[in-house]
Amino acid sequence: MPTAEEMLSTPAVAALGEILAAPTVAAVDLRGATFSERGRLVRDALLTDLPGEYDEFDRAIRKALADDAFTGWMIWPVTEALAVRAVDANALDAGLALLAELTGRLTGEFALRTFLAADVDRTLATALEWTTHPDEHVRRLATEGTRSRLPWARQVPALLEKPRTLAILDALRSDSSAYVRRSVANHLNDLSRDHPTAAVSLASRWAEPGDERSGWIIRHGLRTLVKKGDPGALGLLGFAPPVGVEVIGPTLSKSEIDFGGELTFEATVTNTSAEPVRLAVDYVIHHQKANGKLAPKVFKLTVRELLPGASAVLQKRHSFRPISTRRYYPGPHAVELQVNGRPTEPTPFTLLP
Repeated sequence: MPTAEEMLSTPAVAALGEILAAPTVAAVDLRGATFSERGRLVRDALLTDLPGEYDEFDRAIRKALADDAFTGWMIWPVTEALAVRAVDANALDAGLALLAELTGRLTGEFALRTFLAADVDRTLATALEWTTHPDEHVRRLATEGTRSRLPWARQVPALLEKPRTLAILDALRSDSSAYVRRSVANHLNDLSRDHPTAAVSLASRWAEPGDERSGWIIRHGLRTLVKKGDPGALGLLGFAPPVGVEVIGPTLSKSEIDFGGELTFEATVTNTSAEPVRLAVDYVIHHQKANGKLAPKVFKLTVRELLPGASAVLQKRHSFRPISTRRYYPGPHAVELQVNGRPTEPTPFTLLP
């Protein structure tokens, strides 16, 4: 992962100060600052240096757009300063128009949150207009910037309260750009976390035989609901309740796992019915937490189609190698399978100190 200096570097900030004739920006001391701290420092310096009236601020940024060197990570604090100045001056329409021009240089999705927090309806109306924009970066801004749970961005409570962005998703789900469609899928996944019924209903309207673009979005956008065993999402994707499916296992190769080692297990799935079945098989690790309780984490295993009477032997090696995104605690754990949303009995094991 790039460091803060590699993204919003001292030379980049110095160059930004020269481009905008902003002496405070050029003199910002970034030593020891994290990436987010760098963004705030440069944003505040921009607000100090650039003209106080919004129209003058707008002209200064548009003038900089004529310079090809005005690009990359230096744009991020510019979009943040733009959002603050436009909202403070009640110049939302003009500010959003300028943000759409900047987003091709570096995405304006984070700055859009400031506009949404100030006036969610007005901002969403503009985002809906962007869905027909000829630039894929602007169309992506419409869906990415309005996600309810956009990673690393400020939350906008109005986006969490109720589904407000369905028209934007409808307009972009068959977009010609894979870059935009990927954002639609992630947006749908965000929606499913808080409004699963609305997400499945929307995806159901998109489900058309042979429409691979929408099909990919539906599969990717409902991934969290599939892991949760949501029957509506599973049914839409062709995974019916596993009636007539017999699961033996998971059977562990050993019940004590060395810290940093691997859990190895096997299971057999058999279709005892008279019809073919399509199965989404996940596995769940119940991790020991610091408080002694177990917390489940779902992992993808396989998708299989079994003919009547057919069986499949499933095997998996799951690593307990230390990683930065998860802390392991020694003690009792468990593993179970989840077949079309139906869990098996957990099989216990112990992670050694």
